[in-house]
Amino acid sequence: MYTRILVAVDGSHTSRRAFEAALALAKSNGAVLRPFYVVENTPMYFEAPGYDPSILRNRLVEEGRELRAEFAQTMAEQGVKGDPAVSEASSLGDVSDIVLKAAAEFNADLLVMGTHGRRGFQRLILGSVAERCVRQATLPVLLIPSAAGQDKEPA
Repeated sequence: MYTRILVAVDGSHTSRRAFEAALALAKSNGAVLRPFYVVENTPMYFEAPGYDPSILRNRLVEEGRELRAEFAQTMAEQGVKGDPAVSEASSLGDVSDIVLKAAAEFNADLLVMGTHGRRGFQRLILGSVAERCVRQATLPVLLIPSAAGQDKEPA
């Protein structure tokens, strides 16, 4: 059914669940998988003595490298073809736009993302990359909730 799957990852527990779901789907369909990590460079305007925003950026770049290696190894162990990719957002770039552009460039026929399921004020303040992707996508989007796969209490 799906032949090219892009899964957005950020190192969180929720995105790891999305990666696991995308991996299983790719394996069962013989699809090519691309885990995709975006280094977010939100503008930081702190004028505090000793503040250096490059420390955070460098750590995010390193996290992207670590995840790329980890996911590549997992995919190889599972016999799933594909290559993880890392991209960097400019201070003006929206992560959802970058994810959708990467999906288009990869010719993905499915986008998989994790969602935290925030509501109310948290959702208003934090926004949702997944929600923006769903609203703007021209391809199917599979959302994996953070609670997916958790053991349920016995009845």
